[in-house]
Amino acid sequence: MNAADDEPPQVPIWPKVMFVASALAAALLLRETWQNPVVGVLALALAGSFWLARFVARRRAKQLFLGGNVDAIVARWSGAVSSMPHFETMGPLMAATAFAAYGWVTRARAAMREADRGEAWEAALEQRLFLDTLLYAFEGDSATALDRAARLERLPMPPAAPPLVGRIRLLREGAAALARAFAHAGRTGDTSLLVAASEASPLVHWAMRYGAAISAIDAGDVGKARELIALAPKWSEESCFLEFHREIDAELTRRESC
Repeated sequence: MNAADDEPPQVPIWPKVMFVASALAAALLLRETWQNPVVGVLALALAGSFWLARFVARRRAKQLFLGGNVDAIVARWSGAVSSMPHFETMGPLMAATAFAAYGWVTRARAAMREADRGEAWEAALEQRLFLDTLLYAFEGDSATALDRAARLERLPMPPAAPPLVGRIRLLREGAAALARAFAHAGRTGDTSLLVAASEASPLVHWAMRYGAAISAIDAGDVGKARELIALAPKWSEESCFLEFHREIDAELTRRESC
């Protein structure tokens, strides 16, 4: 039975309902931006980040994100992102987030350099700290990654609906656990936390999974680590995940042969 057999029949009115809901949400965000630009920009940054996770909830789109084709992801995203306020800041930051989430560190750093350093840059502190945590962890600068993760966790929660607040908290905690995993300073429960974070947002699925695999190896759970990377896509030479995968696979093979 294929994936399509599991899906319920499409209800014709649903796309219209989603369109109206999206339009109302956009109108509210624009109103907030007009009345309080800094708060509005932060809300837009958060909405933009998590809009992506909601967008990929549909099975076919989710496969794109799990497949690791970053250029296809950025291309599909670019149309919606280009209409965001403060695009000169948020556009490059969102692109950098996509590149970082798949281990394209050089491209992510280049995208960040293109972002305008205005008021929107300051307002997007949450996104920048999350990005920095991933990038410094992947670059091997564990101390800075842990510092950025700690700062991220200390940020006040934005005024939002409980489900969104819960997702933000989970991704913040996941980023901190990822930084600890790459520093080989994990805590009890970090593997499960990273797996939960990988399921919370398809965008960071593989970043969190590699962190979880490292955490599992450090905890001595070789079988869990093997399971976590078993379905990983074939990574580009540009992605540091290619080397991470080779190193993890080699370590697992060594331990399995003992």
